[in-house]
Amino acid sequence: MHGLQDPDVSGAQAGGRNTARRLRARLRLPVVAAPMFIVSTPTLVIEQCKAGIVGAIPALNARPKEQLADWICEIKEALAAHDRAYPDRPAAPFALNQIAHRTNDRLDHDMRVIADAQVPIVIVSLAAPETILSAVHAYGGLVINDVVNARHARKCIEAGVDGLIAVAAGAGGHTGTISPFALVGEIRAFWDGLLGLGGAIANGRGILAAEVLGADFAYIGSAFIAADEANAPPAYKQMMLEAEAEDIVASDRLTGVKANFMQQSLRANGLDPTALGRGDPGQRGFGEGGSSYRAWRDVWSAGHGVGAVKRLRPVRAIVEDLAAQYEEARQALNDREG
Repeated sequence: MHGLQDPDVSGAQAGGRNTARRLRARLRLPVVAAPMFIVSTPTLVIEQCKAGIVGAIPALNARPKEQLADWICEIKEALAAHDRAYPDRPAAPFALNQIAHRTNDRLDHDMRVIADAQVPIVIVSLAAPETILSAVHAYGGLVINDVVNARHARKCIEAGVDGLIAVAAGAGGHTGTISPFALVGEIRAFWDGLLGLGGAIANGRGILAAEVLGADFAYIGSAFIAADEANAPPAYKQMMLEAEAEDIVASDRLTGVKANFMQQSLRANGLDPTALGRGDPGQRGFGEGGSSYRAWRDVWSAGHGVGAVKRLRPVRAIVEDLAAQYEEARQALNDREG
């Protein structure tokens, strides 16, 4: 599952077009599934990878932390069995998400587990610590950092990441505030390497649009909350099916970092969506017992693309629809140009 990084090169120089081409060659669709707190589990990741897209899971979803090694082993064994059974359509690589924040008291432990298991892709949120980069590059893995603005992107490139994910306005979970048209354009002005785009992408047309804007892949989360394999309560999934973009509220009240939540869920937990102030900094944090865990468990998140999610289906059916919509959009674009 390795070999995605350019040989003998790491960091910004490894972020050239070869890295993007090599990753794309491993995928049915140019899609990385966003790692979602609570919702993403090995079962979901395995089915995403088998369907031909990168499946991703937050390391913090494994609780207690000792469970992380078992989860990675489960994913690797399932994907290896798939590849033996279907050598003509091997599974896509998988990714682990690490939140590089001072309140994540598990970071060192989880990185040791990730390095020992040689996880192919590590998606880093917030910062880009040298310890993560050196550990992952030592075994040939990729480090991709999600970013919300050009300044953040420059810092991650200077640190030596292999790729970036532009998290634009409308993304579910921890979100950005900048239009994808502006964000991708600004980043592409100084970065020609691997670049993903997230924010309200929930159908095949959105995947193609991300490529047209200049991204190499779409970063999709909300569409998979409605998957049969997703670890979301039935009420959460039903709320997703009934929600529209105007039901999404952005606030840093629950985690200390701006995130999008469904207003129906906020109200159900006694919070007024129109009067969300900042929370107590002492209650924020990531880690084994951080408040972020309770936020995703009790208050439910989604992105602006939620209006496109209208059915509960297995992951494979979701990816099949995305692929059909993507091809239809490509053909429609070609017809216009012809």
